[in-house]
Amino acid sequence: MKIAIAGGHGQIALLLTRALAESGHQVRSLIRNPEHADEVRTAGAEPVVTDLEDTTATRLSEVLAGCDAVVFAAGAGPGSGIERKWTVDRDGAVLLAAGAQLAGAFRYVLVSSMGAGSPTPEMDEIFQVYLQAKGEAEDAVRDSALDWTIVRPGMLTDDPPTGGVRVGESVGRGPIPRADVAAVLAATLEHDGTVGRTFELISGETPIPEALDAL
Repeated sequence: MKIAIAGGHGQIALLLTRALAESGHQVRSLIRNPEHADEVRTAGAEPVVTDLEDTTATRLSEVLAGCDAVVFAAGAGPGSGIERKWTVDRDGAVLLAAGAQLAGAFRYVLVSSMGAGSPTPEMDEIFQVYLQAKGEAEDAVRDSALDWTIVRPGMLTDDPPTGGVRVGESVGRGPIPRADVAAVLAATLEHDGTVGRTFELISGETPIPEALDAL
């Protein structure tokens, strides 16, 4: 497959790129900063400088031309303000979906978050907006004509991968190494049984292939 990854310089995206490239897939990484091109290329992807906050679905479809699948792994980042939660975490995901449909890249995997669409009053305002933005992005993707999967990881860590996970509609709070998230994303892209599914993801005892089969 030829797979485009939005947010291609992110930690999970780089891990996913390496996993996909090692499996023989072609990867096109969408990045905002041209200075990140060499690192993305080293991971095994073709870098394409594209700003999701400053493009259109038509222009984005040209970037995605020839791709079979897309992964939204972009994010405004922990230091960003409220406005970019909307423009990146929500609008970027929606725009990628529109561009993917125009390009015929109908397999879409959205990296979301536990609690998406369900902020609570005790959270700080920025995190509330982040979860609301993620929830609205999920709704838009579900309403699209794409073969979508929505993955909601728990607390991300930089621990070594274990290869064991727990997935389901509701799995409780828990951590998960970014490397295991990347491995789940890679497996999800090739697993037809995950199409049309939204699932939470934390570390567990079940090997990734078996966990996805159980969905």
